[in-house]
Formats: sequence, C-alpha cells, structure tokens
Amino acid sequence: MCAIAGFFDPRQSAAKVELERAAFRMASAVRHRGPDDEGTWADARAGVAFGHRRLAVLDLSREGHQPMHSADGRYVLIFNGEIYNFQSLRRQLLSHGQSFRGHSDTEVLLAGFCEWGVVPTLQQSVGMFAMAAWDRQSRWLHLARDRAGEKPLYYGWAGGVFMFGSELKALRAHPCWEADIDPGAVALLTRYGYIPAPYCIYRNIRKLLPGSVLTLPESALLARQTGQPEPFWSLQKVAEAAMAQPFQGTENEATQRFHSLLLDSVRQQMVADVPLGAFLSGGIDSTLVVSLMQAQSRRPVKTFCIGFHQSGFDEAPFAKAVARHLETDHTEIYVRPDDLMRVIPRLPAIYDEPFADSSQIPTVLLCELARTQVTVSLSGDAGDELFGGYADYRKAQLLWPLMSPVPASLRGGLARALGVLSGSALLGRIQPAVLSRLLARLENLSKLLPSRTDRAFYRLLMSPNREPLDWLQGKEELPTQFDSRRSWEGLPDFLRRMMYLDFVSYLPDDILVKVDRAAMAASLETRIPLLNHRVVEFAWSLPNSFKQRQRQGKWLLRRVLDQYVPRSLIERPKKGFNVPLGQWLRGPLRDWAEDLLSSAKLNQAGFFHDQTVRRKWMELLDGSRDWGLALWHVLMFQAWLDQRVPSPPCAGAGMVPGPGATAGLEKVLCQS
Repeated sequence: MCAIAGFFDPRQSAAKVELERAAFRMASAVRHRGPDDEGTWADARAGVAFGHRRLAVLDLSREGHQPMHSADGRYVLIFNGEIYNFQSLRRQLLSHGQSFRGHSDTEVLLAGFCEWGVVPTLQQSVGMFAMAAWDRQSRWLHLARDRAGEKPLYYGWAGGVFMFGSELKALRAHPCWEADIDPGAVALLTRYGYIPAPYCIYRNIRKLLPGSVLTLPESALLARQTGQPEPFWSLQKVAEAAMAQPFQGTENEATQRFHSLLLDSVRQQMVADVPLGAFLSGGIDSTLVVSLMQAQSRRPVKTFCIGFHQSGFDEAPFAKAVARHLETDHTEIYVRPDDLMRVIPRLPAIYDEPFADSSQIPTVLLCELARTQVTVSLSGDAGDELFGGYADYRKAQLLWPLMSPVPASLRGGLARALGVLSGSALLGRIQPAVLSRLLARLENLSKLLPSRTDRAFYRLLMSPNREPLDWLQGKEELPTQFDSRRSWEGLPDFLRRMMYLDFVSYLPDDILVKVDRAAMAASLETRIPLLNHRVVEFAWSLPNSFKQRQRQGKWLLRRVLDQYVPRSLIERPKKGFNVPLGQWLRGPLRDWAEDLLSSAKLNQAGFFHDQTVRRKWMELLDGSRDWGLALWHVLMFQAWLDQRVPSPPCAGAGMVPGPGATAGLEKVLCQS
C-alpha cells in the first residue's frame, strides 16, 4: 500500500529540481500511507512531476521502488494498491517476451501497459488501486481507480496547476494550492454524513469515480482542459449483463460456486511478505472471511475486535466466541472515554475532508490495534450491498408497497398531521426516553410519506438528516446518483435498485473511505475479499431469492458459513459498527461539542444557521430528541474547519530539502 501525488504545470517554466521538490513536498504530506520508502520523478520539458510514498507489502527490495519506469522507458508509474492476480499476469507477459527485474505487481502493470495498453491491462487486473502513469511517447497522463473504489484519488486544477493525489493534504501541500469550499458539497455532507463522488469539499477538485480512467493528452493539459473519465468497468454494465444472462443453477450449485470464488479471493488476498490478520466483529461477513482464511492457514489467524461498555452496542463477546470456535489468535480492546478524547481531535486530519460516519471512531481504534501486530488486515465489508443485508432494505420493501398506492395528496395531509402531532403538548406526559423515540418515528414517517417515487423514498430513508437545507445558510444541494433515473429505472425491482445505489455511492464514499483513511493513518493495509470483481459479478447474476429469504438478507453467505460455524454463534440482530453517539455527546464529548456548536463559531464559519443548530443541540442535551447523527455531521465539518492549517514543511527520509531549499519555490512554481 502506498500514497501517490503529482502535478502537471502547463507553464513548464520550472527546473527539474524545483518540480521534484514540489512533488516531494506533496508526497511527504501523506507519509503515513507509506512510511517505508519515498521517491520522486520529474520531466521539466513536459512540466510533469510524480511523488510516491511506499508501505512495503510485496517485494520489499529496492526493485519495488517507485516511481517505476517500464523496461522500454515509455511509461513512468506511481501506484497505490495491490493486484492480486499479478502472478498469472506475469506468466502471460513472460510468454509474450516481457522481462522483469523484481517480483512486484507494479512492474507487472508496467509490462502490461507496454504489451496491451493501459485500459486492457486494468481490465485484466484483479485488485484495488489508484495510479498515475505518464506515457512519454504519446505524452498522455493516465489516472485510474479500482472498480469498487477501495483506493482514493483526488484531482483538479488549483492555482493554475493540475494536481492529483491519494488525499487532499497532498494537494494542499503544493506551493500553488488555492481552493474555495463548495457550499453544495457541505449540503451533501449535512444530508448523508459524507460527500459523494465525484464531488469534493473544494470547488474544482474531484474524486475520480471508481472503475474509471481519466486520460489527459498534453495538448488538453496545456489548454487547461480536464475532460471526462471513461469507465473500464461499471456496475451498470454488470447489472445489464446479469439481467440478460442470469444464473440458472440450483441452490447447491450457487453455494458451491460462491464458496469457490470467495475462497480463491481470500487466498489471493492472503499473499503478503509481511504479517497479516483480519478484523472480526462476529457478524456474518467478517466471520465468513476469517473462516476461509483459517481454512487456508497453517497457523492461527490473528483477529482483532473493538468492544463497548454500553449495553446494546457491544459485539466483542460474539467475536470472542467465534474466535474461540475457529481457534484464531484473537485480540480485543474496549473503548474508554480517554480513547475518545485521544482520537476525536485527530479525525479532521485523518479523514482530510469533512466525514461524519460516527463509526469512524472505533474504526480508527481497531486499525491502531491491528497495526500493533500486523501490516495487512482483511475485512468483511460489502456483504450487505451484494446480498441484501441492510435492515433498511427490508424496511423499504415493507413500507413503500404500503405507501405508494395511497394518493399523494392524502399522504401529504397525513404527513402534515404527523408533523403537528410530533410537536403537540398532548405527548408531554410520556416518559422522556419513550417520548424521544416516538417523536423520532413520527418525524421520520412524516418526512417519508410525501415521496412520489421509490427513488425519492429511498433517498430520504438513507439520509440521516432529511432536511439539510433547513440547517444551512446556503440553499444549494448538488445532484448525485439518486438523481440519475437511467441507472435506477433500468433495474427490475426495488431491492436491486437499492443495492445498486449503495454499491456506487454509500459503499465507496462512506464505508471504504472510513476504512481506508483509518487504516492508512496507522500505516495498515486493508483488503476486502468480497469486492473481488468476479465475486461482485457473480452476486449480481443471482436471483433475489438467493439473497433474501424469510425477511433475512445474505442467505447465500449463511449457506457457505454453515460449513464452518454453527448458526447459534452468528444468529442475532445486526448491530453494525454503531456507537452510543447520543450518550457520548451528553457525556464525555459534551464540552468539545459545545465549543464547536457555539453561536460564535457557527456564525464565524458562516455555513450553518446557528439558531437551528443550537435548538437541536439543546433538545439532544435535555433528552427530548436524539439529533446525534445529524449533529455529528455539523460537528465534523466544524472540527475540520477549525483545524485547517497550512501543510507542514517537508519531512522524512530521502530527498529532504536543506535549509532554505524551499525558499522561493512558491515563487518559481506559481509565477503567472
């Protein structure tokens, strides 16, 4: 695992050493993603420069050093990720006459570019990655990101320079960096708790969409044009192919096929030249991954879990029971108040742009725990999106068929009546805790009832804050995948539509962001076997009956897991990775939150209505309403805004500029 950073300066006026210093500065800002090695490269004639930080996982020798050049000198590549089938690709390339110096997957990619081209090589690759390649022959810049979006890549124009990098802090470290906050992105954050791709918190900066390649000829860059990314893989095409040729086998055949695919995916992802382990919550997905790991390991797999002292949130005992059954080498820790106070001030720096999935807190602690013993950890993410596991799917499948036949005018009137009831004094005699839950349910139902389409209904269902513009001073909310009728209406049923939207938005922009940034902050590589695209494509070919039965999701996963673990160890209500946010905000986090939500700071920032936010905060404190999730969105933005500081000076081993080396660098690189 690594970090990449680079830029193209269309003015082409700087010397090679200045370009390399700027690339070094960008890469140094993301040193945590790659603490083991660094490298830079620049072509002054072209005005292009690359920086790289390496977390050595495969080929620990200098032959794995980046930026890496192809054997024929045509391509220069910086790569973040893993190609799990690189050995089979290497054998194919050897048969075509390609030769290799080392045994890294990066070198295999470069040989593939020379033999087949960039896009055909990516289409044959199984893995997770973000990469940038400069073609010295055609003078084209290629940026690419893996199919599911496991690895991040930001890009865009700032200060007259085209920049890209694994995290925004790399872009901010460039001497020419300048960018304004996008109020439309703040609205998306306020609704969802994350900013969906391709948007970013900054104007003119974008996230490269999963499964796509952005190819920029030098002529376009000189004209300061960016163009549009082109997909080399898309879930929409996968879904269309699945509908045209669905799986026709029996239940047993589907179970055997899925078992084989996932077993192979786990085996590939266990290849590493460093210690390896897995996250284990005791739920279906993580238990299945660990079971398949242990079945293929000669020694106990190292597993890790986080627990909570608050009842109703703690899954650690279930994880321990599974670990005991599978005989793994299990480690757990319980979250304490001092852990919160240690982690929360670091969240803005770890996540780099505002991000407000509150399970980020235990995820950071879990990754730190795992890194004390391993360098690579496998995860069970993506089972819900592929096999209909979320409780919201079942809720939507129950509510929408009941609501949709009712005329919109009647539903609107009922919604207004529920809204009035939720504020009625008639409810004043109910116990505070019960009242809070009742009010929340009435409020939720009143917001869902007016939905005119299943797409609008699911958008609201998936919005922790269903009226973000009421909280904001600005009134702009950017369009997202929820506004794309083509992809939604091309799918034949509600379940597939919901799973599709979650896979292309919630999964890459929330779940995978949460895991990647937390892991990389600890210099830990994470791998997700269920996101092998062969597993994804097979899952989409299956009928819904192989995913949901008797109001339960993940039917096929349960069938495979039955071969390893008794049902009694995993059959329980799903908790996810939830945290007792309301309790924390009223308790150990109260002073921290009070400061960020003060009228002075809200007005100084100028994005949120202070009266609205303060009212919600007071209602949370007195226990009348639990606005914890919605307020966490505001808190994470305010904390990020509060901590925005200039990037630190260059640091780290290797090409460290001496005293005064960067003096004048801004002038040299940013002159108009």
